[in-house]
Amino acid sequence: MKFSKKQPKVIVIGSCSIDKVVQTSKLPGSGEFVVAEKSAHYLGGKGANQAVGMARLGASVYFIGCRGMDPAGQQIMRNLVSEDVNVGFVAETDQESTGSTFITRTDHEYYVVVIPAANKCLTTQNIDAAEKHIRECDMVLLQLEVSDEILKHSVIKAKSFNKIVGLYASPARKIDQSVIDAVDFIVAKSSELSEMFEDVHHEDILKKYFNKLFVRDETNSAVFFDGTEMIYQREENDMLNYQIGMGDGFTCGFAFALAHGNTLSECVKLGNKVAAKVSRKEGAQTGLPKLSEII
Repeated sequence: MKFSKKQPKVIVIGSCSIDKVVQTSKLPGSGEFVVAEKSAHYLGGKGANQAVGMARLGASVYFIGCRGMDPAGQQIMRNLVSEDVNVGFVAETDQESTGSTFITRTDHEYYVVVIPAANKCLTTQNIDAAEKHIRECDMVLLQLEVSDEILKHSVIKAKSFNKIVGLYASPARKIDQSVIDAVDFIVAKSSELSEMFEDVHHEDILKKYFNKLFVRDETNSAVFFDGTEMIYQREENDMLNYQIGMGDGFTCGFAFALAHGNTLSECVKLGNKVAAKVSRKEGAQTGLPKLSEII
């Protein structure tokens, strides 16, 4: 795997939030009360996660998002600045509070409820304000915690400058076919493919989007079709304790390797390594590694 001395410039467009995690012995059923064993708050939002992840790996990162004018928003901004993420294009709104995510988890499974709040207030004008940096960047990363309008506008803007565009398709939903066709790579969960694509057969979907679609599962394995055969890769890890944030970590590793001109197989390998590191610490951003920790 190769890494040049050049620091890739990456624009991340997406969400920022506070994750509120509750640990229980079991997930509650309908109308059932369960006593929490412990609870904690962590910094999150798929956009902010990827911004921090790319910065720790060594990219120069600009984050475009929206926060509320509240203590949570201030906490997110302080953290991004401490992680060397440029926050000059993070908008603020007094119409909504900062986004939040509620996670109830056991040792083996979890439920997630996302409250977009201020993340819904990100506008196309906010994207346009960063046009100079989009024009000069090497890559734009997106996730699906932004609106369809923001997603499509961002992709069109980035591709008008011939930039590499990556999409982590989570939380999964149907998106415009023009977006799927335009982006350079898509990372998706195997359990969510049917929510994005009409095809029910995973192999058929992978073959249709060869060298573009990279599908992960909860065992930290990934697969893609290279035009000839299915390529499977897995990072063995007996400590997959925390699955929240692994997809963001994989996307960061994949994107960072791609920005340095590595093969797709090498990109998947680095993505798996980053995801494995994330799984060892609770909190989506807590375990995101520096490059020196995984090579």
